[in-house]
Amino acid sequence: MVEVLPLLQAVTDTAVASSRGMIAVGAGLGAGLAVIGAGVGIGRIGGSAVEGMARQPEAAGRIQTAALILSALIEGVALFGAVIAFLVQGKI
Repeated sequence: MVEVLPLLQAVTDTAVASSRGMIAVGAGLGAGLAVIGAGVGIGRIGGSAVEGMARQPEAAGRIQTAALILSALIEGVALFGAVIAFLVQGKI
């Protein structure tokens, strides 16, 4: 964590110096939040699916199929969010 602080300070100095710098920081934060949100969502789906399969082993096939579909949808939304963040960075 200590090694990251000088890097963040350099990014902040660059961002304040130019108008594009703040856009780049915002795009990076947007893409990062999209990925973190997807990770949390997929983790919750996986945990709930395993718990559901443990409680009802006979429904494991249906639970697994639903979990895979939901994970793919969340991954698509995260990819969309990251692409939009980087497109915003390139616009100005």
